[in-house]
Amino acid sequence: MRDHPHGQYIPHSDVWTGRATNRVQWLPALAGAACIALGIELAVDSTWNSGVAALAMSVVGCIAAGLLVLFGTLAFVHVAVKVDKDSLEVRCGHVGLPRRRIPLADVVGADFAPSVTPWQWGGWGYRWRPEKGTAVIVRRGEGMVLRLGDGHTFTITVDNAEAAVRVIRDRLRPATPGTVI
Repeated sequence: MRDHPHGQYIPHSDVWTGRATNRVQWLPALAGAACIALGIELAVDSTWNSGVAALAMSVVGCIAAGLLVLFGTLAFVHVAVKVDKDSLEVRCGHVGLPRRRIPLADVVGADFAPSVTPWQWGGWGYRWRPEKGTAVIVRRGEGMVLRLGDGHTFTITVDNAEAAVRVIRDRLRPATPGTVI
């Protein structure tokens, strides 16, 4: 298989790795950092005249909202996918959370999706839609759809998804009789 800067298969290691990045997610992360800074500024240098309770609620509200936005967006700046001989693992963001590991024994099929959009899933992030399944969407573009044995699907936007689908399909094929693995 051909190598790709954002998805590669190394035959001797039996591992395919890929990732996808969404640099636009840094904009909401900066807004979250600004909310935190505002909360700190209010706490340190405030000439608030409406009472201590109102000031405390404003400080806590700004910091809490900022942390939620900051960490909620940083978790989906990028996704890393690893397919080894036994499983597929998806790790989101710089910390690797949320993370999902799917044993290949639970996968009944894999399909290439040339055009996945956040609008199809209700936005970026870790998504669930009853009629569609579960997804990790960090950007629009190519992705892969895993069909699981329990009837659910799992969609991931990742660069060079077509190569990942080929690797997964190769691993799902039953060994031919008489072949030693």
